[in-house]
Amino acid sequence: MPYLILDLEMTGGETGYHDIIQIGAVLANDDWKILSEFQSLVYPDHEENFTAAAEEIHGISLADLEEAPMPYEVLENFEAWIRKSLRRNSSVSLTDIVVCGQSVINDINFLEQQYSDQNMKWPFSYKLIDLMSISFVFYQIFDANKLQHPKSYSLKAVAAFFGLQREEEAHDALEDAKLTYECFKKYFEIIPHLKYNP
Repeated sequence: MPYLILDLEMTGGETGYHDIIQIGAVLANDDWKILSEFQSLVYPDHEENFTAAAEEIHGISLADLEEAPMPYEVLENFEAWIRKSLRRNSSVSLTDIVVCGQSVINDINFLEQQYSDQNMKWPFSYKLIDLMSISFVFYQIFDANKLQHPKSYSLKAVAAFFGLQREEEAHDALEDAKLTYECFKKYFEIIPHLKYNP
């Protein structure tokens, strides 16, 4: 099954009030090999709700979005990219795709709201893998084996644990999606070395 590792940047933190302004995604196959990458800025439907706090996090201003495509166009391009990468036509479902990310339910909620706002059908199922939840489980395993692990569940902390880091301090959706992908891959590489003796 394909894995869609997703990261979004928004105008604020409230679903239904704030908008997506950047989508970054990595599509991987069931061996966790990257098939393709996607990134797009998005012009917000409600530009008046753009918060200074959000701009501080991602460094994207309203002026940066002047030439950005509108949400409907971006969502169409996003789905077209997935279909092209998986070699699927529009009649083939995307519900086998597992949506992955850091605190991914928040990104899913925003993306699903954007689909609803554009009167577009949600193309995915509700299969998801959350990096924060995976980290919680692995930290318990590390504790049980007296192994060190980060104190935090943040993407920055998990990435640093695996010797990875962002190139820039400001959040960028594609860079964070790629970093999240690398963290998932590192965790999945540990699994064959785990032994369970009931």
